Amino acid sequence: MEFLQFLSWACIVFTVGMFSTGLTDLKKMRASKSADNVQFLPFLTTCLNNLGWLYYGILKTDGTLVLVNTIGACLQSLYILSYCHYTNDKRRVTSQTLLAGGVVCGGWLYFSVLLPQGESQLAQLGLTCSLFTISMYLSPLADLMEIVRTGSVERLSFSLTVATFLTSTSWTLYGLQLQDYYIMVPNTPGIVTSLIRFFLFWRFASVNQGVPSYKLIEI
Repeated sequence: MEFLQFLSWACIVFTVGMFSTGLTDLKKMRASKSADNVQFLPFLTTCLNNLGWLYYGILKTDGTLVLVNTIGACLQSLYILSYCHYTNDKRRVTSQTLLAGGVVCGGWLYFSVLLPQGESQLAQLGLTCSLFTISMYLSPLADLMEIVRTGSVERLSFSLTVATFLTSTSWTLYGLQLQDYYIMVPNTPGIVTSLIRFFLFWRFASVNQGVPSYKLIEI
């Protein structure tokens, strides 16, 4: 139980730390009064992911999942509102946000109303959240291939890579301790992609020792 409690706190600290990296983009938007060069979809998809896992944590009465994803959903909502305030393309952002809201409402209707409560409900929700999380971890693979092609890691954030590795590892171990494969399995790709990033840093960052060829997070 002590090891599980340690893993619980590790998941909370590392995950909240990873979510907080969005404060860099928030700071950039406030300073420039513009949302240019800031991506919107990662905020939206991460918020959807948080809401899904929050519901899973509520159904499973897992306090760690509930706390982490409540904080995550609140932070992502802050980033979304800030982006909507500073962007010039409000129509596109509004339509994407409304679409995401429709997905949330449809998901809630399906899992809460149409499905009977019990193991089937929890299993289907866990599977859905797992597949969504896996897709989020695998989505940057195209960027990694571009880095291999160009030999430059300036598009990567070393701090975010470390945060992702620690977060994925802690959740994988946490899921393993609980024997919850819906938590353990989707976080494994996060470990793999982080290790690939570490290799790319080692392989290409030494090309120019005088100037750092990767991004550090500034908060």
